[in-house]
Amino acid sequence: MRPRNKKHLEERFEKCSSIVVADPAIMKGNWRSAFLSVEEEKKPLHLEIGCGKGAFVTGMAQKNPEVSFVAMECVKNVIVTAMEKVVAADYKNIIFINNNADFLCEYFAEGEVDRIYLNFSDPWPRNKHAKYRLTYKTYLEKYAKILAPGGCIVQKTDNRGLFDFSVESFTENGWRLENVSYNLHSDETPAEILSANVITEYENRFMELGQPIHRLEAFPPVKL
Repeated sequence: MRPRNKKHLEERFEKCSSIVVADPAIMKGNWRSAFLSVEEEKKPLHLEIGCGKGAFVTGMAQKNPEVSFVAMECVKNVIVTAMEKVVAADYKNIIFINNNADFLCEYFAEGEVDRIYLNFSDPWPRNKHAKYRLTYKTYLEKYAKILAPGGCIVQKTDNRGLFDFSVESFTENGWRLENVSYNLHSDETPAEILSANVITEYENRFMELGQPIHRLEAFPPVKL
C-alpha cells in the first residue's frame, strides 16, 4: 500500500524541480553532463534504484564527493522527501529520476553507469510475482547493458528469501559474486566494507530489531 500523498506534494516537488530530470530519455549517453562542470563530467556515475527518502544517496554523496549520483524512485510521495534533503544540504552531485527500472535502457546508454545500488528492494514474496523482483533475469539484462566494464551491482536487503533468490538469479545468468554476506554487521565483515557502508532508513530499523542485513556485489558477464 502506498502512503497517502503528502500535503502540498506538487508544490514541494516543483520547488525541487531543478534536481529532477523530467524527461530522462533525452539524457541518454549524456548523464555526466547533467552535473555542473566539465570536471564533474569525468567523475564516476553511480545509480541507486529505489532511493526511498534519500538517506543512502545523501550519505554516499557526502562520503564520496568525487562521484556523481543518479537516484531513481517511482513513488513521487517518497522521492520528494529525498529531493528536499538534497536541496537543503545543497549537494551538487545528486540528481533524480521519478520513474522505475523498467525504462533503464531508454534512459542510459550502453556502458554509461559505473555502479548500481539496490537497497531493500520490494521482495515480491509470491512466486507468481518473481518477474517484478529487481534481480529477476530481465532486469539483470538491463543492468548488464548499462554497466561500464568493471562496473557492478551492490545489493543490500533484510529479506533472506529475496537474497537467496538474487544469489541464484545472478549465478544462473553468469554474474560473478563477491563479498557475499548474510550478516553485514558481523565481526567477520571486512572493515573497508563497513566503513564505506551508509545505513539506510530500513537498515537502521532492522538493525534495531536485531535482524541481519544481507549484502553482495555482482559483476555482469564479460562482454565479448
